[in-house]
Amino acid sequence: MFDIHNPGADPLPDSASRDIPADDAKILDAYSHAVTSVAETVGPAVVRVEPIRKGKPAGVGSGVVISPDGLVLTNSHVVDGAHELRLIDTEGRMIEARPLGEDPDTDLALLRVTSARDLPAARLGDSKTLRRGQLVVAIGNPLGFESTVTAGVVSALGRTIRARSGRLIEDVIQTDAALNPGNSGGPLVSSRGEVIGINTAVIMGAQGICFAVASNTAQFVVSEIIRHGRVRRAFIGIGAQTVAVPRRHAREAEIENAFGAMIIASEPEGPASQSGLLTGDIVVRMDGLNVTGVDDLIRFLNGERIGSVVTIDALRRGKLKTFDVRPIERRAQPK
Repeated sequence: MFDIHNPGADPLPDSASRDIPADDAKILDAYSHAVTSVAETVGPAVVRVEPIRKGKPAGVGSGVVISPDGLVLTNSHVVDGAHELRLIDTEGRMIEARPLGEDPDTDLALLRVTSARDLPAARLGDSKTLRRGQLVVAIGNPLGFESTVTAGVVSALGRTIRARSGRLIEDVIQTDAALNPGNSGGPLVSSRGEVIGINTAVIMGAQGICFAVASNTAQFVVSEIIRHGRVRRAFIGIGAQTVAVPRRHAREAEIENAFGAMIIASEPEGPASQSGLLTGDIVVRMDGLNVTGVDDLIRFLNGERIGSVVTIDALRRGKLKTFDVRPIERRAQPK
């Protein structure tokens, strides 16, 4: 045991070190190497985000630089409508930024650095490749402690949580990597050094139940904000989660999907409900394109499909059914 009265003492006696099997020591070394490698690779791209009001910081969160020319991802609730923002990098330098756009429905915001360029940047990965139990690392500024690194695993995929706008955020990653206030907007990173989520929520009072918006959803939001200044969505009035498609149902329906998007909530007067879709139906295709999860559903329901009839194929009790749905524009609610 470490001797608090003698900091120079060995953390572990020789006998304790000898008790660790060689194979276990290799595993621990590999785990440590993965976490330290991620921290060294992605850490420099993580910034402290301070919204400025009346010349003073009004709260604090985290963000991650996703392009060297100064695009920064964070949470919408961190920005909270502020027109002036201050970023602080890992070397303590202050950088001014402005919001390019916010999307309260996914709790994401995209910022543009107004001065510095050629910044250290992290790469957005493909969240669809994630598996439960996979190692992930969270980097941020919890409770004001700069550049904090925590590690854990992917606890679950395809979760749905409610955004501050009141809408459901779909395709959310659940992790047990420790998060606290101030981590919001920081990256959740795979062992490959790719950002696979943006940390967004903690269940207060719970042990190890934290959430991050999946990187594929973030990719969609970033592209929409860059193109339109906001996120235009086609809305069919459902909440969904990613589920496995039973193999026998896939064979009977002659589809290739291993996964689909199961409807878990439906607005009574919404387009999906009016077309005949029900909770429990598993959406597997839209306009002939395979839907293998909620992220596909979000991506396909873009602004181009507003007002146009789309064909949705869904499994109901193992039988494939087809529905014609006319999406409407999803209006952003005031924060």
